[in-house]
Amino acid sequence: MTTIKVTPAAGTWTVRSEDGVIVESRNALSLVEGDRPFVIYFPREDIAMALFERTESKTTCPHKGVASYYSYVGQSSSIPDVAWTYEKVTNPDAKAIEGYMAFYAGKVTVEQI
Repeated sequence: MTTIKVTPAAGTWTVRSEDGVIVESRNALSLVEGDRPFVIYFPREDIAMALFERTESKTTCPHKGVASYYSYVGQSSSIPDVAWTYEKVTNPDAKAIEGYMAFYAGKVTVEQI
């Protein structure tokens, strides 16, 4: 079974699109799954959720459950399926990310500032 470790992400983390900073959080979590690179998950209260629309897209991770997706709809750009969330995490080791959102680094810039 793949090892999953969730820890607080030190410092302040942001997500930027062409429109500028769309997320900023000091409460982000870092998830490491096996030997994959870490993924930063952001609490929804630190996200301007009015700028995101839930899509019909879903994927299933055998280690975390079903992921639902969101598109960013900003002033000058729209980014389809840019973020995902697990509403009901199936692995107790990953339970902390439940309801948090992660962003595709290839579609936006996710960085520690």
